[in-house]
Amino acid sequence: MTPLETITRYYDGCSSGDVDLMVSTLDADVVHWFLAPNPGSAPVRGGEHLARYWRKVAGMIEARWVVDHCLAAEAEAVIEWTMFWRPQGTEDRVATRGAEWFTFSPEGLITEIRSYYRQHPATTELDGFPYAERGYSAPGAEEHRAVREGATSA
Repeated sequence: MTPLETITRYYDGCSSGDVDLMVSTLDADVVHWFLAPNPGSAPVRGGEHLARYWRKVAGMIEARWVVDHCLAAEAEAVIEWTMFWRPQGTEDRVATRGAEWFTFSPEGLITEIRSYYRQHPATTELDGFPYAERGYSAPGAEEHRAVREGATSA
């Protein structure tokens, strides 16, 4: 699988709470780093632990993660993503937009995720950015919209 396919599969597992699907994309020693301060910003270590963590989160906030954009090389990828979710005690879903840096093992499994976002109980996104015009996911269209995958150069 390509890095984009692996990440998309991982996100599908996160959204559905499918632990086995997530584990199939993760190195046993994966580490997921979070930007602080955010709810639950301590690193999560281990494939099984990370998969169970996301199953719990997805169930609590009715989360759906989608890949909006991807730049990838063989051993790493950077994505823009959106998490659509329902803050506790509200009826409306909000969108949290962020970016993540992934690294991969020689076998193509995710070894590290560095996540950059701020989670608030309201939509968080770039002020004035034309998301819809650029083909990004939007409320009511919560689907993967990754538009480009290609090699990056250092």
